[in-house]
Order: sequence, then C-alpha cells, then structure tokens
Amino acid sequence: MKKRIPGAIVLLIILYLALFPVPIEPVAWQAPIDGGFVAHFAANDRLARARTFSIAPYTGPEDITSGVDGQLYATTHEGVILRLDGRGGVDVFADVGGRPLGIELDSDGSLLVANAYKGIQRVSHEGNVSTVVDEVDGLALVYADDLAIGLDGVIYFSEASTKFGAQMSGGTYEASLLDINEHGGHGFVVAFDPRDASTRVLLDGLNFANGVAISDDQSFLLIAETGAYRILKHWLTGPRAGETEVILDNLPAFPDNINTGNDGRFWIGFVSPRSAALDALSDKPLLRKVVQRLPAFMRPQAQPHSQVIAINGDGEVLLNLQDAQARFPALTGVFETPSALYFTALFGGQIAYIDKSRL
Repeated sequence: MKKRIPGAIVLLIILYLALFPVPIEPVAWQAPIDGGFVAHFAANDRLARARTFSIAPYTGPEDITSGVDGQLYATTHEGVILRLDGRGGVDVFADVGGRPLGIELDSDGSLLVANAYKGIQRVSHEGNVSTVVDEVDGLALVYADDLAIGLDGVIYFSEASTKFGAQMSGGTYEASLLDINEHGGHGFVVAFDPRDASTRVLLDGLNFANGVAISDDQSFLLIAETGAYRILKHWLTGPRAGETEVILDNLPAFPDNINTGNDGRFWIGFVSPRSAALDALSDKPLLRKVVQRLPAFMRPQAQPHSQVIAINGDGEVLLNLQDAQARFPALTGVFETPSALYFTALFGGQIAYIDKSRL
C-alpha cells in the first residue's frame, strides 16, 4: 500500500514556499542568452601546466599584490595577510581581521586592503593596521570588495552591495548569492582622495560591483559588474570623463577581480559558469523568491570551473586560459609578474601559478 502525504503537510509546504519571509525582493530583468564557452572563451587546457603551493592552514587567497620588498602578499578568508616568497615559503605578515579581499601596493610602500567587514585599510611596513575609509556619505561600508590606486593617490574601490553586507549575511560568498539573486542594483564604485578625505560616488546602481582596475595612463577604470555578466569602462580623464560604457557583455561566467597586468593587459577571473536556472528565472521575481526558500543545496551555487582571461582596454580578449578538469576552481583573478602568473581563488588552501614561458 502506498503511503500518502497528509494534505495538511502538503498545504504547509505550499504555504512555506509561497509566504515564508526571505531577505531578498527580486527585481525582474532579462538575462541575455548565454552563448556559452565558444570563440574567445572556448575550452582549452592552457592552465594544465600550472603548479600549486600550500598556504594551509589558511584559505581563500582572494587577491595578491607585490610589496616593495619584491615578495607577494595575499589576502585570506581567516583575516590575515600572508607574505609569500613565490617559491612556497609562507608566513603571516599582518592580521587585519574581517574578510580582506582586494589588495594593492600604495606609493609609500604600504598595502591597501579592501576588507568586506571593515572597509578600506592600510597596512604599514611593520604590519600595523589602520582604517582609511569605513563609510561613504554617512553610511557604513558593509561589503568593500576591490580597489585600485591612482598615481595621484586617489583610491578607487567597489562596494559590492549596500543591502547584503558580507558580515551580516554570513560571509562574502553568501552575501553575493543573495545580491545576485535579487538583482536590485545595490553596488557602487567610489573615489576616495586621502589628501582631503573626500569621497565621491562614480557609479551606482550596479549589480554586485566587484573588480576594479585603473589603466596605466590613468585615463579610465575597468569594473566587473558580476551580476550583469559584464565589464564596464569608466572614463576618468579626457573629453569623455565621467562617462561609462560596456566593453565586454554577456560573459559566459561570473567575472570577479580585475587586475592590471603587463603591457596594457587586464586580467579577469571567472569564478563560476553562469546558472541556466538563474537566467531562466531572471524575469520571474516571484519564482526567484520561491527558490530562495529552498534548502541551500537546492539553490544555484558556484560550479567548479578554472578560467581567467586577459583583455585590453577596449574589451578585446587577448588570452583565454583554462583547465578543462577544473583543478583550480573558483578563480578570482591573476597577479602578473615579469616571469609568472599567480592565480587567486575564492576557496581552498593553495595558490596556483605558472611560468609564462610555459603558456
């Protein structure tokens, strides 16, 4: 005899899926049709020769930069900045707390960090930590994500989401899922001038404002708008100063960090392929709310994928590096030195790298 689910239980499930409060208020939009990994994004094995070194017990090396001492410095999930000698040697340089994401070298030799829980921080040569910016227009920063520094000292940084703060949402990854599912345009990009401590919002209404990089000639910024699958170019100087254009649209994956590389290149990490289910529900906000009520394992999540690309300032794809076996999942970006590429990641306790002569 078949067991029947009591009608009352079915009714409770329906009511839960229809009415249970969730933190998102999804906004209807039309996701562009995903062209997939073809043409400039076609699958390959150019990362197959990459090697790794461990940073255990630390994890999530989101971003890397080079210090004045020539060593590398990486942010981690545990809130410490690691110093790396590039050959596997690792030690803790500073404890900044929170969740440091983007990191850059300032002109005075100190390190600037975009800390998702604490705002923009400065780390001195001795490892001392101070706060540079923790609010904009009187509102506390709740998800500082990435940053770039102009030659004039101006700090450009992204606030990924003003609604879904990283700490209050249970972490940076958890907050990103909420913001991308809602698609409410809660991100912005700010210019902070340390000479007078002034802040100026350059772009707002972004769907998860992520990577930020500045061109070598200081004329423009590139910004990754993760939730819209695109790269924006914001002009800082010249006749188009203040204007913004889309230079790379309908990407097949979620773009994360943008790092300025050598010879005018910009490196972009693809943290995960797009979600077909999320795209299909883009114009169905009520159903996206239902999805949010499902157990976490049933909602769209980041999928294993290993890919980074290099572009020029016009959005032309110069290099497309992948590992078909996704041995280096959730890559957030690339730090380029004269001889090697170092790959940063959202998760895991290792850093992948490859000698550029082996590409």
